[in-house]
Amino acid sequence: MFDVFTQMAALIACGIAWRIWTPMGIHADTSRQSLTSLVYILLLPALVLDVLWQSPLGMDSIRISATAASGVLICMGLAWLIYRYAFKKASKPTAGALILAAAFPNATYMGLPVLEQLLGPEARTIAIQYDLFACTPILLSIGILMAAAYGDNNEKVSPFATLLKVPPLWAAILAVGLNLGGVPMPEWLDEWLSMLGIAVIPLMLISLGMSLQWSAWKRHTLPLLLPVIALQLGLMPLIAIAVASNIGLEGMTLTGVVLEASLPSMVLGLVLCDRYGLHTGLYALAVTITTGICLVTTPLWFNWIT
Repeated sequence: MFDVFTQMAALIACGIAWRIWTPMGIHADTSRQSLTSLVYILLLPALVLDVLWQSPLGMDSIRISATAASGVLICMGLAWLIYRYAFKKASKPTAGALILAAAFPNATYMGLPVLEQLLGPEARTIAIQYDLFACTPILLSIGILMAAAYGDNNEKVSPFATLLKVPPLWAAILAVGLNLGGVPMPEWLDEWLSMLGIAVIPLMLISLGMSLQWSAWKRHTLPLLLPVIALQLGLMPLIAIAVASNIGLEGMTLTGVVLEASLPSMVLGLVLCDRYGLHTGLYALAVTITTGICLVTTPLWFNWIT
């Protein structure tokens, strides 16, 4: 396991180094936007189609979704209560950013490499279902409604239209249809999709490193971030264990959903913060801190659950 997290940390460090030194004068934010767009529009849909088309789908898919949704919704509700009543002086953009950071794990960008390296390629379907069957729909419905309510941009909200613009979600719908319809995947297509999918994990981790920043760090910000750390890295895995164990998940699938729940705040939240006028710098700081801490806590959860 040490080797796995060392390799992942090395790829994340490549992104951090790019942000610090800006080779050829290309800023990390510019490079990150290009990389994430390539992954989001082409490479990740190819991986989703390849994995879900050939994976067994059944009641475990519903159980994975229920586990993910439970963790996200409970942590979102608790974060809302905490920042509404315990941090009354926090501005709405600050509270909104931290509620997002506390509720949504980095289920794909970090979940895919963690599960594939620790549990094998067959575990990729757990990460994809955890995200696309629960986290992403909640983020792009309840999440954007909350972001719009707390943000400063007065952006018009259309959750359904936003969901229709998610390429990996369309790939998942197509893959599930082909899978349940018993349509065999042509060998040439499998090889082509696999070739595209191989690039997803290293590019995701490098772009994650590019997104990490400390610009919003001030001494008074630490108390604001403590609930995010506690909910995202502590409570959410406990919820996953409780829910998954009681609805029948076991073995590799149980381990996979707990690992997913133990991951740091999701990078995609930066896009919502920018779009709806939330505190982007503080959200980026939450991602940075939870990512650093999870390199220690996620192996602990893995050792405990196994």
